[in-house]
Amino acid sequence: MAAEACQLKGIVKAFGPNRVLRGIDLVLKPGEITVLMGANGAGKSTLVKILCGVHRADGGEMRLFGEPYAPTSPSEAIAKGVVTVHQSIDDGVIPDLDVASNLLLDRLTNRSSGFFVAARAMREEAAKIAAAMGLDLDPSAIVGDLGVAERQLIAIARAMAREPKVLILDEPTSSLSAAEADRLFRLLDRLKETGVAILYISHRMSDIRRVADRIVSMRDGQIAGMFEGEALDYEGAVTAMLGHGLTAVDVAVKTGTEPVLSLDGLRLFGGSKPVDLQIRQGEVVAVTGLLGSGKTRLASVLFGLEQPVAGTMRLRFAHYAPQTARDAIRAGVFLCPKDRASNGVIRDFDITDNLTLPFLSRHAALSFLNPRRQRRRTEEMIATLGIVCQGPGDGIGTLSGGNQQKVMVGRWMAEASNLLVLDEPFQGVDIKARRDIGRRIRETAETRATLVFVAEIDEALEIADRIVVLNEGEIVGEHPNRDVDVARIMAEVSGQTAPETVT
Repeated sequence: MAAEACQLKGIVKAFGPNRVLRGIDLVLKPGEITVLMGANGAGKSTLVKILCGVHRADGGEMRLFGEPYAPTSPSEAIAKGVVTVHQSIDDGVIPDLDVASNLLLDRLTNRSSGFFVAARAMREEAAKIAAAMGLDLDPSAIVGDLGVAERQLIAIARAMAREPKVLILDEPTSSLSAAEADRLFRLLDRLKETGVAILYISHRMSDIRRVADRIVSMRDGQIAGMFEGEALDYEGAVTAMLGHGLTAVDVAVKTGTEPVLSLDGLRLFGGSKPVDLQIRQGEVVAVTGLLGSGKTRLASVLFGLEQPVAGTMRLRFAHYAPQTARDAIRAGVFLCPKDRASNGVIRDFDITDNLTLPFLSRHAALSFLNPRRQRRRTEEMIATLGIVCQGPGDGIGTLSGGNQQKVMVGRWMAEASNLLVLDEPFQGVDIKARRDIGRRIRETAETRATLVFVAEIDEALEIADRIVVLNEGEIVGEHPNRDVDVARIMAEVSGQTAPETVT
């Protein structure tokens, strides 16, 4: 087995005056998982796109198992054994096709396959691929009708089916439940045993501790640190990534004042128990739970995208039953949805138009938009959230994933609201960006009630005054953010009986 699967020397890349990569040296070894960490805008995504043939490097060289490697397209990279699962799910699946077609897309696009497709044989083959990944999906189901997590797993399954020699995973667990993530980790263990070299990009410390054989930190387009050995220096890797140490977050817990949102006997699913909950002015409440626990369903109900099975809602003591998102916005209830690629970002718009889109009437006079007013509001949010860009007129597609996420959160924080609902606001952002967003949420919390849906317990602990646990559509735990029993919360999240505290 070769000592090096893939070697990069002096890789540089610029987009106009913006030097994104500044001489990257990196080695990926067979049978090892190299975790790549870097703040949003550090150049990780550009590096991945060079490896998989989307971009050409401006300088430097790459070798694959000792041979020169310079792919001119993703298909060429795949043919050579370099397979990538991108952070954006829409880059990994075709929503209008069914599950079987997505899993066997390479075969369908192969000219040697002929003009006719044996649908039954294809579904059977797709079922085998899905089973290997532990997916229980109808091969004939349209992918666009599936949830974000299922689409992510389909993209990963297709990558596995290509029998990669080098596998690149960009934030692969961002939409997965703990059980699904663990299934992925076990598959990665098997791939390591077969000699696959894996580049794993993540900001989740739980992922990194589970999979990393070594950690490489990027900062400002350069390698800032490399950490390997039996005892990996996780704190050192974060410090190298940021250029400074990270202080602990100390939340000054508030109880809030008058109720803003009251849920009375709200049933999210048929057969689920009723939800009774109050969110108060000035309070930040984090709701956590596994995928399918009802978090996103509750967010959709609050924003008028879905209707509850039963129960009532009150907003500032008045009956509240939005039938559409427009009803919710008029009532001052704003939702920043998860999965920004399909539910938030308008790819053809610049930062300003993306950020001000739902509130164009507030930036207009006599039905004419006031670009100066739009730009001023955008500049305020760029400064407040630390969005890394050249200016408000930059295309949204020129930003890193984390900075796009800041724009999406900034869209709904730029205007005053009664209730701000944030569904996975930290999805795909680095730890510094997470702190930037979290700090801004808490700094402005006095002006409204805030409800934040998160899958990661540490995210809840960093932002919330109170943590609510959902399981199968019902509240199974509620905890002020003081001396929190994390083991108890984890047990509630998983639906298990909480362990007794030893005294």
